[in-house]
Amino acid sequence: MHLANALLRELETPNLSQNQRVLLLCRLARQLERGGDYEGAREALTELWPAVGDRPLIEGLENEIQADVLLRVGSITGWIGSARQIEGAQEVAKDLISESAGIFGELGLGARVGEARSDLALCYWREGAFDEARVTLEQALTDIGNDNIELKAIALLRKAIVERSSTRLNDALAICNEAAHLFTEIDDHLLIAHFHHCFANVLNQLSSAEHREEYIDRALIEYAAASFHFEEAGHTRYQACVYINLGFLFFTLNRFSEAHENLDRAQVLFTKLKDNPHLAQVDETRARVLLAEGRIVEAEKTVRAAVKTLEAGHDALWLTEALTTHGIALARLKHLAEARAALERAVKIAEEAGDFENAGVAALTIIEELGPKLSTTEICETIDHTGTLLQKTQDLNTLRRLTKVIFEALFLVHAIPGPPDWTKFSFRDAVTRYEKHLIRLALKDSEGMVTQASRLLGFKHHQSLIALITTRHSDLIELRSKKRIRRHHLMSHTKRGKKQPKSSRVKESPK
Repeated sequence: MHLANALLRELETPNLSQNQRVLLLCRLARQLERGGDYEGAREALTELWPAVGDRPLIEGLENEIQADVLLRVGSITGWIGSARQIEGAQEVAKDLISESAGIFGELGLGARVGEARSDLALCYWREGAFDEARVTLEQALTDIGNDNIELKAIALLRKAIVERSSTRLNDALAICNEAAHLFTEIDDHLLIAHFHHCFANVLNQLSSAEHREEYIDRALIEYAAASFHFEEAGHTRYQACVYINLGFLFFTLNRFSEAHENLDRAQVLFTKLKDNPHLAQVDETRARVLLAEGRIVEAEKTVRAAVKTLEAGHDALWLTEALTTHGIALARLKHLAEARAALERAVKIAEEAGDFENAGVAALTIIEELGPKLSTTEICETIDHTGTLLQKTQDLNTLRRLTKVIFEALFLVHAIPGPPDWTKFSFRDAVTRYEKHLIRLALKDSEGMVTQASRLLGFKHHQSLIALITTRHSDLIELRSKKRIRRHHLMSHTKRGKKQPKSSRVKESPK
């Protein structure tokens, strides 16, 4: 907050021109925004921007300063729109930010264009439109280049967040490793904290997906580093986000008491901040813990409150996750019709937002929780739809669940009276397709080492994997026969860890 105080003193300087004053106000708003004080950032621009949703007053200002104002107002609109759950806020934010990028482009300011596109990508991310966010960040990185270390580091961090949110976990890990050296050159506790937090979240998810204890150990280290730097920066909101994710990590380790303790800390802080969307995230995560403890009635009540809060907003990712958890709780309470409605709604919301990964997970949950109650045709159609939604997934845990569901489908349909109808589903083709996809991912992650790949896939003997490749997937032979130079990166030694619960999603703090 030292910079913010310095900017406030500069604003008291006599004889400032209008352009100079507005430029200082934009810098002050940016500093407050980065600290999570979105209302303070809005108030800093009050004389130019009377209210959220209004167009800022930029007439008479220099072109670059007009673009600065549009960028700040657009970015703050996106954050406040998400926090307050204001309908249409992300579209307004995108329009303002895009206009600012256009002005920066006309002025030949490539790095500023990249900065604007990086903020634009966050709007897409909030909506669950991960493909658009991914493409926009690639453009931003090209515009920024290599000279502006801070802007490049922020764009890479956001790219890692997008890949993690879409469960492309190994891509996210690679980006974190790529960006790590940039953050050693930055003297900003808040940015450094965000990096450690993102890295911890990726490792948290990977620990569940790949059952590797070293990921758990490193995630705890990264969360501790994030917590330290957030505290040094004096930012309560982000500190509370760390507590949510620590709660989730302890949940995956079946350390339920510690999970509740961290969620309690997060709840206290978000209550003080009156941050209802994040309080809903706390409730959704707590519901997972309660389900794992067998406290299903409490879990349903808790996650129902989260759904109600998130329905008032437009964050597709958070609402999809809450509806999926609610569907599980309802199914286990034998409220089958309500469970199916919640899960189908989760699929629809995520799919419409372009978040096919989480739509696929919700569809997969329908089969896992309600399979015996579905008709033959419904099972076939749901499996086929799930496969389509998850065809690009890199999450081994999700693919294991999907493969298990496909194998169990045959037994489910025979348990249902009446002749089975397989006209809309090819069991053999589906099994072969996902088997091949799993093997390809395992070989990729193990750098072609068959022994390690077989462990990832759960085989007791690597010869079983070799036989599958040789007899059914000969086009994958090249992946294991290539000589590879081992890369020395964060996690270069693997060992088989304890099996973790199948849920692998974590909560991301704002950046």
